[in-house]
Amino acid sequence: MDDSLAPSDAGQPHVHGYLHHKQDYVKRLRRIEGQARGLQRMVDEEKYCIDILTQVSAMKSALEAFSLALLEEHLNHCVVDAAAAGGPEAEEKLEEAMAAIRRLVRS
Repeated sequence: MDDSLAPSDAGQPHVHGYLHHKQDYVKRLRRIEGQARGLQRMVDEEKYCIDILTQVSAMKSALEAFSLALLEEHLNHCVVDAAAAGGPEAEEKLEEAMAAIRRLVRS
C-alpha cells in the first residue's frame, strides 16, 4: 500500500517529508540519470579511463548528496513525528533510520 495514502493516528493521510521539495529531488535525479547516460556514452566512445573514473566520482557524489538530503527529510519529518507520538512506531522509525544510515555508511 502507498504510505502517502495510509491513515495516520490522527486520521489524516501520511505525507512524506520530501514531498515539499519533490521537484528539487526529481531535478537532482534527472541530472544523475544524465550522468549515467554520459558514462555509458564515454565507454561506448572508448574515452580515457581516468576521465570515466572522474565522472563516476561525480555521479557517486551526486547520489550521496541526494541520499543525505532525503535522509535529513526523513529524520526531520517521519522520525520526529513518530518520536512525538511515542510507542512502538517511534522505535520502529528510529531503527529504520539507523538501518538506512548503516547502509549509507557502508556504501
